[in-house]
Amino acid sequence: MPQAENAYSKSVLSIETPVSVTLARKMVPLSRIVELVPGSMLTFDAHCDEPLLLEAGGKVIATGETVKIGDKFGLRVRDIIGGNG
Repeated sequence: MPQAENAYSKSVLSIETPVSVTLARKMVPLSRIVELVPGSMLTFDAHCDEPLLLEAGGKVIATGETVKIGDKFGLRVRDIIGGNG
């Protein structure tokens, strides 16, 4: 039975989930959103040095900071968010 459990665990851990990095969030009236055109700016209350949020499956799982990797960007994880719920 342990071999079957191990195979099941491996198959569960291979499931993919959406992952996103969030800089900031805010509520904006829909009227403002429909007025957006290329070049429009939205400002946020978050300071540029605040940590980014790493989310998996819609849940925050870690915080980190932006890093440049060649001509791309990445996230250096600084803290893992604990919790069982």
